[in-house]
Amino acid sequence: MTGILVAAGVSLLISLFGTPLLIRILRRRGYGQHIREEGPEAHHDKRGTPTMGGITIIIGAVVGYLAAHAVSLTVPTVSGLLVMGLFVGLGFVGFLDDFIKIFMQRSLGLRSSAKMLGQIVVGVAFAIGATQFPNHHDYTPGSTHLSFLRDFGPPLMVGVFVIWALLLIVGTSNAVNLTDGLDGLAAGATVLSLVAYVIIGNWQLRQSCVEVLSPNCYTVRDPLDLAVVAAAGLGGCIGFLWYNAPPAKIFMGDTGSLALGGLLVGLAITTRTQLLLVILGGLFVLITLSVMVQVGTFRLTGKRILRMAPLQHHFELKGWAETTIVIRFWIIQGLFVGVGVGLFYLEWMPR
Repeated sequence: MTGILVAAGVSLLISLFGTPLLIRILRRRGYGQHIREEGPEAHHDKRGTPTMGGITIIIGAVVGYLAAHAVSLTVPTVSGLLVMGLFVGLGFVGFLDDFIKIFMQRSLGLRSSAKMLGQIVVGVAFAIGATQFPNHHDYTPGSTHLSFLRDFGPPLMVGVFVIWALLLIVGTSNAVNLTDGLDGLAAGATVLSLVAYVIIGNWQLRQSCVEVLSPNCYTVRDPLDLAVVAAAGLGGCIGFLWYNAPPAKIFMGDTGSLALGGLLVGLAITTRTQLLLVILGGLFVLITLSVMVQVGTFRLTGKRILRMAPLQHHFELKGWAETTIVIRFWIIQGLFVGVGVGLFYLEWMPR
């Protein structure tokens, strides 16, 4: 528990006090957000707002995680390092995307093929690593099984698992990226999901098959350290959200959104809750589905069912205030997280 508190606290302080410094640096250099002309008209007022704020989330989380181990005099686990590597690696891909947007003044940033290649390289490295490094109980950071509340079904071939993990990684990181369209929306929704993973990691530690032999025990390799990783990301997001809340003084950019998507999916794979992430990240799924449905119906019928996709922009064009959309979407995400955590505990309820 001490490690969780240290990770969250250090990450929070670095993000809370580092973000204003980053804002000043970015403003001094003129590194502002480029706004697409076809977007909602209200967004044009945001042109020039500093972006790449995800830098402070990443730095805060990494330092917070290392500080937690320094205080407890422990060595970071393989599971924790793999998830942090996925987090930082996808953040770097996002940073390159933001860099091109700012310096080349091209609103689309990296070409889609280059961004996808970066996600694939980082994702494959994580997926392969997750199947290696067994501990003395023969638990690896990830499992080649599918999982919901725990592993189920027969194991997949390693190659098939890598493809499956890659689909999860690319899908989740892009889903968070699509959600990052309004001030504070993605950061606040991610905070709620990370709270769930702090709880899940703690519970898996207390009901680990190493400590408790029961039919429902967990074979997760490093549950406590995964809770520390989630807490480190949580602190960084909260500190950043102080400045990203409407009206935002800084945007996280792809640097932050891709990194946070990687953090969530990395935690899902290593805690053996891959499919539960669909519920714990329910808002991200809804927003991604809105884009898929919009594109699909337009190609089939030539008509759009939403005024604009992703979903949050549809409500903007209907006249909803930005803060109203953000708070209501946070509520929806909170309900999803509540259902997800409830399902996780359901198998432990007395029958």
